[in-house]
This record gives sequence, C-alpha cells and structure tokens, in this order.
Amino acid sequence: MRNLFLAAIPVLLTSTSAFAASDGATLYQQNCASCHGSNLEGQPNWKQRKPDGKLPAPPHDVSGHTWHHSDQQNFEITKLGIEALVSGYKSDMIGFGDKLSDDEIWAILDYIKSTWPEEIRARRKANGLERPEG
Repeated sequence: MRNLFLAAIPVLLTSTSAFAASDGATLYQQNCASCHGSNLEGQPNWKQRKPDGKLPAPPHDVSGHTWHHSDQQNFEITKLGIEALVSGYKSDMIGFGDKLSDDEIWAILDYIKSTWPEEIRARRKANGLERPEG
C-alpha cells in the first residue's frame, strides 16, 4: 500500500495549539471514547473483522498500533477518515475535519501520546514518527 496517505494535504506539522494534553483528554472523551474506549482500550476483538467486514475500533493505548503510525498519518486518519485515504477500504472511522479544528485534533493526538511509556515515545522520535515540536 504505497502512498497510503495523501501527501498533498496541507497540515501544520508543528504544534502552535493553545490546547494542552488535558484539553485533548476532554476532546478525546467527547469525540473518540465512544468507539476507542474511555481508557483508550479499543473495542473487544479489535483484530477480528465484524460480520460487515469492518474491523472494530483499535485501542490507542500501547497495546494497539496507533503508536506505529507517524503523527502525520494519525492526523490524516483523524481528520479525513480511513476511507478517504485508502481506496476501497471500508471502516467505521469517519473523518472529524468538519467537526474538530486542526488544533483540536493535534490536542487529542498529544493526549493519546502522553499516555504511552517514554520508551515508546523515544523509539517513535528516533524513527522520525514524531512531528517537530513547535
């Protein structure tokens, strides 16, 4: 799946947000927890397709795969939804670009990342998955 994510999407890679991780926690509970769990635990059996062929919502804690994706990829998934990024892929993950500002999306992602162990954050940074601090 080359070019999985749209490179032409204009996004601010550095955070100039007035939102803090605590704001991200609130925004996460309001917009994401209903599918991804209040404690970032995801839906049960998230690796097994449902009868409709879609995968359940994955966890955003360290047991999931969110931390394997770059900040840019996670931003694009959240803003646009998976179906907008991967032709023919069916998912319940909608895009939140019409509901949340870019800063609000970054705040949610910063909150999620704040829950990961330092070892994971360091590995992501070493592998170029973290956006530059702004």
